[in-house]
Amino acid sequence: MATSFPEGEHDPGHYGDEAEVEEKAGKHHESLEQAAQAAEESRKVTSDDKVELLDADAWDKLGYSFPTWRKWQILCVVFLIQISMNLNASMYANGVMGISQEFGVSEQVARIPQMTFLVAYAFGCELWAPWSEEFGRWPIQQMSLFLVNIWQIPCALSKNYGTYVICRFLGGLSTAGGSVTLGVLADMWEPNEQEYAVAFLVLSSVGGSVVGAIVGAFVEADRSLPWIFWTQLCVGGGVQLVHLLFNPETRATILLDREAKRRRETGLQPNVYGPNEIRGRKLSMKEIWTIWYRPFYMFFTEPIVTWLSLLSGFSDALIFTFLQSFQPVYEQWGFGTVGVGLAFVPLLVGYLLSYLSYLPSIHHFRGIRRKDPNRLKPEARLWWLLFLAPLETIGLFGFAWTSLGPQYGIPWIAPMIFSCLVGIANYAIYQSSLDYMTAAYGPYAASATGGNDLARDFLAGIAALYSTPMYSNIPGRPLEYASTILACIAVVVTIPIYIFYYKGPAIREKSKFAQSIDAAREQSTAKRHSVVAGTGEKQHLEKTSSV
Repeated sequence: MATSFPEGEHDPGHYGDEAEVEEKAGKHHESLEQAAQAAEESRKVTSDDKVELLDADAWDKLGYSFPTWRKWQILCVVFLIQISMNLNASMYANGVMGISQEFGVSEQVARIPQMTFLVAYAFGCELWAPWSEEFGRWPIQQMSLFLVNIWQIPCALSKNYGTYVICRFLGGLSTAGGSVTLGVLADMWEPNEQEYAVAFLVLSSVGGSVVGAIVGAFVEADRSLPWIFWTQLCVGGGVQLVHLLFNPETRATILLDREAKRRRETGLQPNVYGPNEIRGRKLSMKEIWTIWYRPFYMFFTEPIVTWLSLLSGFSDALIFTFLQSFQPVYEQWGFGTVGVGLAFVPLLVGYLLSYLSYLPSIHHFRGIRRKDPNRLKPEARLWWLLFLAPLETIGLFGFAWTSLGPQYGIPWIAPMIFSCLVGIANYAIYQSSLDYMTAAYGPYAASATGGNDLARDFLAGIAALYSTPMYSNIPGRPLEYASTILACIAVVVTIPIYIFYYKGPAIREKSKFAQSIDAAREQSTAKRHSVVAGTGEKQHLEKTSSV
């Protein structure tokens, strides 16, 4: 499913050793002085002489300064959380037939709870975002996981169909999703250093749905209907326990509050207080409304956000279309429940291949940015997608006409190869669109990617309803024609990628947010060098005094 950056999370990150710090600081002397002056001016001192602890005062305590191994350990747990959330979204499909038989409803009606989960998921991601800013990532993720797990229990014990509709809706609404998971990432890496971490998390976002389809097939074949939900509870409970034991808080304001309290208790700085201690943990309704409203506004007013979100949403919806279409396609070769589930493995292979293909590209462009940070425009982040995006159309056309079946001499592996191509394109579309919008919209990236999330989850939910009629009610060759229609749509939604690559700068200049984006980038760069230089000087003085 979807992931997005929470608002205001594009702060500086860790910048290496002292020599590198001094070199970078020297190149931006004026920016350093201006940023340092701005930081001092922004420091709050209350009427009772309480002094606010700033990032620069405790840089070594923040997530940006975590050791690399620690960052990736935290990220691996976040990876598992994303897998768990998206497994919940897709695994329900394996219970559709059981619900239909047990409660006497059509399979189409039995899919409504899957739709309600996904649509609620789209809004749940945005619902949780401001609270993770206020109370921290860790408690919000724990609360979200707990609530999602709780709503599995009524589904497993349900004696009526309505319970599924209500509890699946509440489960989707309780899912914090990528708005918090990518917030954890942004707490530890600055934007220009996030590419490897983002690529890794995108793999979990797209891969979780496929893992759910594979695991769900084995559960459906060997266990009764309630075990579809007990399995989700076991996975979710296990992930929650791992998160409880191994992941710390990463939100900067929370860590600053803790450090300020420690300094007061030790007598080091008796009058220093964290940002939340001075301002109070209270988001205004205006701030909450802005965080919730802006993704919708940007989705409808920013062409880049609109078209990339529709493309990304269409690609995600394809996976939930496959959840319904794979069964009639592969039954032609005699595949049973488990066999149909294993037919999703090529999609997983496609995701992995696409992820690996991005690593050299990320390495190459990072090298260029290190030499000249201003050389590459945000559109450079779409470069690799130019070559991978057409694989979605090719894969859909190929899947359509290899679905004719064994009576035409077509082997079962043929549609799997083409579904692998769809997987490659699906990962690439989400990865590049997320990366591009982050670079193009700077401090507004949270809202831009939030619109992307809404489209992905909402369209996936709608796909749960139209997929079965689409693959069974079209006259003539329903399996072939349905996928062909999707392939034609893929052509249309892919075209804007090339327009944005070549005309993106002109389009961004007309954006309502464009004027403040460049200024925000310059301010972020100045702040970064100021903090790093200050940290390097502080460490140098500490070493000198210890000698």
